[in-house]
Amino acid sequence: MSYRYYEMKCIEWGEARKIVQNSTALAQLKKTREEVDELEEALLLGDKKARDDAFGDIIVTLIMAAAIEDTDLVVCLEKAYNEIKDRKGWLDADGIFHKEG
Repeated sequence: MSYRYYEMKCIEWGEARKIVQNSTALAQLKKTREEVDELEEALLLGDKKARDDAFGDIIVTLIMAAAIEDTDLVVCLEKAYNEIKDRKGWLDADGIFHKEG
């Protein structure tokens, strides 16, 4: 199955539970932050099951926020990719990205 398929299933799930209709993008952002904290903890502990769960939950909260804002995440991703695709550079051992040019 494709990303788009699961995105639509999540939106349908959110609509059936009145999340899309009754929540706000800011409320979903708060949920995203909670899930990012859970991801950080899972990464620190090396817990792959919790890590994968957190990645999925983060995506769901972003899908809900985008649906609430009537925004297409695939279009957002495409725009972001088009901004970065031609960037050249490297990430050093300290985690700092050095742009070429």
